[in-house]
Amino acid sequence: MSGGNGTGNTTWDVIVVGAGPAGASAARAVAEAGRRVLLLERAELPRYKTCGGGIIGPSRDALPPGFDLPLRERVHAVTFSLDGRLTRTRRSRRMLFGLVDRPEFDRRLVESAVRAGARLRTGATVLGVEQHGPDVPDRRTVVVRLAGGETLPARAVVGADGSAGRTGAHVGVRTDRVDLGLEAEIPVPPEVAADWRGRVLIDWGPLPGSYGWVFPKGNRLTVGVISARGEGAATRRYLERFTARCGLAGFEPEISSGHLTRCRADDSPLSRGRVLVCGDAAGLLEPWTREGISFALRSGRLAGEAAVRMAVAADAVETRRRAVEYADAVTRGLGTEMGVGRRLYAAFTHRPALLHTALIGLPPAWSAFAGIVRGSTNLADLTRDHASVRRLVTALDRLDARRAAPPEGPGTSPDGAPGARAARDDGEDTGGTRDLPRG
Repeated sequence: MSGGNGTGNTTWDVIVVGAGPAGASAARAVAEAGRRVLLLERAELPRYKTCGGGIIGPSRDALPPGFDLPLRERVHAVTFSLDGRLTRTRRSRRMLFGLVDRPEFDRRLVESAVRAGARLRTGATVLGVEQHGPDVPDRRTVVVRLAGGETLPARAVVGADGSAGRTGAHVGVRTDRVDLGLEAEIPVPPEVAADWRGRVLIDWGPLPGSYGWVFPKGNRLTVGVISARGEGAATRRYLERFTARCGLAGFEPEISSGHLTRCRADDSPLSRGRVLVCGDAAGLLEPWTREGISFALRSGRLAGEAAVRMAVAADAVETRRRAVEYADAVTRGLGTEMGVGRRLYAAFTHRPALLHTALIGLPPAWSAFAGIVRGSTNLADLTRDHASVRRLVTALDRLDARRAAPPEGPGTSPDGAPGARAARDDGEDTGGTRDLPRG
C-alpha cells in the first residue's frame, strides 16, 4: 500500500504523524468531521510491527463501524503458567479475544481512514515539528519538517509516531518505565498448529514483571517475552528457554524482532501548543500487560476529535482549552485504567505467584480476566463497582508496600502462594488442564 507524494502548498487542517492504529484512528476522526487531514508514514505499508496482535474487547469496540476485522484466530482458552510450573488451562464457551497479523490489521485501518477522506503519504520521514521560527507564518500554524527539506504547514498536528518518535520529544513526554519485548514469528506444521488452535499461553516469567506468550495465527505461532529494559541478556535467555519448553525450539523463526515499550509518567504532558500526542507516542498502554492496541485506538480517536477543535482555535487561550479538554478525556478514561494497571504491575512484580494462583484457582479472578478481554468491563470499572476487587487490589498494595514473604505452611506452594485448583467460571469455564502442547 503506497500513498502519493504530491501534497502541494496546502495548509492542512490536521497532519497526523504515524499510520499505526493510533494515527489511523486519529486521521479517520478528522476526516469524518469534514476536515482536511494528511496522514504521514515513514515506511511503506504494510509493514511489520513487533506485537502479539491480541484484539481485546476495548479494541474491537473502538474500531470504525463496519470494519472488517481480519482475525487469524479466535481464542476460547488460556493456559497460564508460572515460569513453566503450576500450569492450568481455563476455557470458555464464548470467544475471549481475537488475534490478528499487525501488517494486515494496520493496513485495513489506514484504508478505512482514506475511505473517510484522509490523504495518505508514505515514505515520509519526519525530522521535527516547529511552532515558532522563520518557517512558521503565524501563531495558528504548525510546520512539520520532512527529510529532504520539505515543510508541511497545518493548523494542528497529532503525533502517533511511536514511543521513540519526534512528536513525543517535541511535546516532552516523560516515561516512568521502559520494557524490552522480544518476539519470533514461527511457522509450524499443521499438526503442531492444531495443538494450539483457539488457545493461547501466558507464562509469568522469572524476571521481575516479565511474562511470555504464545499466540496462534493459523500455521504460524507468535512467541514472545517482555521484561524491564536493562535485562537484555536475561530476557533473551528467557525467550530461548520459553520457546524450548513449549516444544518449539526446533522450528526456524520467519521473523525475530525486538521493541521497547514506554509507559508514561502520571504527570507527563499530552500536548504542546497545537501538537497533541496519542498511543505509543504519548506512552499510553496498560502498565501490567503492556497491551497497547486498545489504548492506541481510543486515544487516537480522542486526539483526532480534539485536533479538529484545535484547528479552528482563534488564539492561544482557546488552543490551550482544547488541549486541556483532550488531557481530561484521556485522564478520566485511559488514565484511570493505567492507574489500576500500575498497582497490579507493582503487585505482580513482587508476588507473581499470588496473581497466578488467583487466575487459575479463584472464579471471580478468572471472570474478571474474561470480562476485561471481552470488553464487558475494564480495570477501572472493576475496582469501582466490585467491593471484592477493591479489597483484592488494596491487599496487593499492602503486600507490595511491605514486600514481606508470605508464611509457608500446609497447602502452600514453593513460591509461597496457596496451592491452586482449576475452578469453574460462573457457567463459562469448562475445566482446567495441566499439559502444554508438544511440538
